[in-house]
Amino acid sequence: MTDHSPILAPIVALIAWSLVMWVWMYATRIPAMNAAKIDTMNLVGGSGADLKAVIPPKAQWPADNYNHLMEQPTLFYAVALVLAMLGSGGGLNLTIAWAYVGLRVVHSIVQATVNRVIVRFAIFMLATLCLVALTVHAAMQVF
Repeated sequence: MTDHSPILAPIVALIAWSLVMWVWMYATRIPAMNAAKIDTMNLVGGSGADLKAVIPPKAQWPADNYNHLMEQPTLFYAVALVLAMLGSGGGLNLTIAWAYVGLRVVHSIVQATVNRVIVRFAIFMLATLCLVALTVHAAMQVF
């Protein structure tokens, strides 16, 4: 067994969660598209924005969240890998990384179900504070 930085586990967990949201996205969008009588077999071009006009908002929420998981978490992946390479992927940084992942999972569930913006915003801000802390810790070592 190879030794590895423990901060790699939250990275893999968030990637796995992103894939769960990918499944959730299609599990809600395809039935909504069928209900809207969209001929998916002959559909050419188009975008998620086009679908928003014809499917219920609740069917779009998991897709919106999946897109969000492709945005800010890319910064998390980068800083977590930097901390892993620096040998600082345990202890407090590991706890903060798991907090970030947990908050992003809660954010996903809120957005894909009730989608209360103020609740999402609060969760997003807490997750962002985790990202800031990880970035400061990495910067303290590399600069």
